[in-house]
Amino acid sequence: MVGPAAKRAAVAHLQAVMSLSERRACSIVSADRKMIRYHSSRPPDAELRGRLRDLANERRRFGYRRLFVLLRREGEPSGINRIYRLYREEGLAVRKRRRKAVGTRAPILVEARPNARWSLDFVHDQFANGRRFRILNIVDDV
Repeated sequence: MVGPAAKRAAVAHLQAVMSLSERRACSIVSADRKMIRYHSSRPPDAELRGRLRDLANERRRFGYRRLFVLLRREGEPSGINRIYRLYREEGLAVRKRRRKAVGTRAPILVEARPNARWSLDFVHDQFANGRRFRILNIVDDV
């Protein structure tokens, strides 16, 4: 599905390049003429976007809900849905935590003699007729 912005761009392109009328270009793109002529009356969010970006950089572990609380404390009257929309449009997200390895890793010592260590694993496949089967593989590491 193509959004309204893409349809507006397509109609403008058809009018400029092929010198089609607005009505003909809208019928080709299958867009309503009212949608093409629409101009948003929403005030620009530049200040709010900047403040949201600054808070997100200061508090990297805060998501949009906690940033909303901080903005509300500063006196921002916007609702949480608007803050969420701006948060997503700015590409902000909480960074994923990486787990740190506990302790030091040491290789498992294997004695060089038979029956000292065994490994096992299930392997599965299917026949040409679609029937599946599983096999338990047991291997002596030496």
